[in-house]
Parts: sequence; structure tokens; C-alpha cells
Amino acid sequence: MMINLNADLGESFGAWRMGDDDALLPLIDSASIACGFHAGDPGVMRATLRRALAAGVETGAHPSYPDLQGFGRRTMHFETHEVEALVIYQVGALAAFASAEGASLTHVKPHGALNNQACVDRGLAAAIASAIRAVDPGLILLAPAASVLAMAGRDQGLAVALEVFADRRYLADGRLQPRSEAGAVIHDADECIRHVDAMLEAGSLLSHDGQRVASEIHSICVHGDGPQAVVTATRLRQHLLACGHRLAGLRAVIGT
Repeated sequence: MMINLNADLGESFGAWRMGDDDALLPLIDSASIACGFHAGDPGVMRATLRRALAAGVETGAHPSYPDLQGFGRRTMHFETHEVEALVIYQVGALAAFASAEGASLTHVKPHGALNNQACVDRGLAAAIASAIRAVDPGLILLAPAASVLAMAGRDQGLAVALEVFADRRYLADGRLQPRSEAGAVIHDADECIRHVDAMLEAGSLLSHDGQRVASEIHSICVHGDGPQAVVTATRLRQHLLACGHRLAGLRAVIGT
């Protein structure tokens, strides 16, 4: 099958460094770049975007709650109009950097708690989709497979790419298993490959207790902040190609 491999990049901030973006870029097809609210700053955003464009990697915005201290992974509560403004602000900032380079963004992928909450909260999901459409209705929403967020994007006329995580376990309802629970994060590259293979073969999200949630799968994410990210992305890309899959950008995969 044709499928996309993506990672979240640009998650450094000032003198603080997170992840090995330079090593990941040759391994992925799409990069979601932090927009300053959970990580990243103007310098990091611009430099990451330039490196991705030079590598021929599709770029997208990775907006989050305003939570630098918690890396955007803490639950927060905002009114829907506030969420729209937060997302417009972040996507617009990265889009401006792309325009300055003579390029444009391909997609938007919400980060962390914003993404997780939007998977089950219809109002929040609609606010995110509305914000993306307001900035550029041609942007792809990269959303978790079998989520309310994916449905909200389609309801508002956005092209939607459905994502699974190579390095995260799922609950029976298709949500990600909380990071606070043992085994929720998969650190071993071989186990990540087995996890991905099982989901692609089943055409479903597979929970940690064996439950299935049927869904199309367009993209596979390897979290760029993990210590094994480069090893996992390297092994996973090699494995997918060896199995006969074709790796491509999001627009090619979903046919837009």
C-alpha cells in the first residue's frame, strides 16, 4: 500500500534541545513543526522549516495548548472561540515562515493534550477544524484514526489523513493509552514494527488488550522526542519498503 511516515520536529526551544531532527529528516515523508506553544520558538521554527524544505519533506503545523512547562501534554480547558484563535495564531505563524521561503504548508496536526481531547470532544474538534479552514481550506488535517477530530475535519470539508502511532498503545475505544500507564509508550524498535504490521494487516487500531477499531490508515507517526526515535524510524522505513509498501507524502497518499 502507499503510506506516509511522519514525525514531530522543531521541538527545541532557545538553548534547550529536543530530538535529533537532522537525523530524522531523511527518514520521513512529512514533518509536523512545533509552533511555539508547547515547544519551538521563531528561530527554531524557521530553521526547522528550511531544513525540511531542503530535504524535500512535506511540512505542517503542530499547534498545541499554551503549555511550554508541560510540553503541551497537560489537559487544559478553553472556550471554543479561544481554541480557534490559538490554532489560527500558530498555524498562521508557521505559514508565514513558509511563505517567506517561497513555500506553503501541507497539513496541520494538533499536538498532545489538544489532540487527545479533540479525539472525543466534538466541540473542541469542530473548533480546530474551523480554525484550519479559516487559515487555508486546502490544508490537510492529519488526525488520529477513528477519532471525532477526523470526523469534524470531514464535516467541515477538509481533506483528512488518518494517523496511527508506531510507538504508542491504544485503548479499546481507539484512544491512546495514557502515558502514565505502564506499557503505553513502546520503546523497542522491533516491537514498534510488529505493532505497525499488525495494524496494517488488520486495517484497524489494535488495543493493548486485543480489541480492534476498524479504520483506514494513511500515515504512521514516530514521536521525534523519544530517545529511540531515529533507530525506530530507520528500522520502520526499511521494513515498510522491504515489505513492498510505497512511502509518499500526504497529498499523494490521500489523493489530493
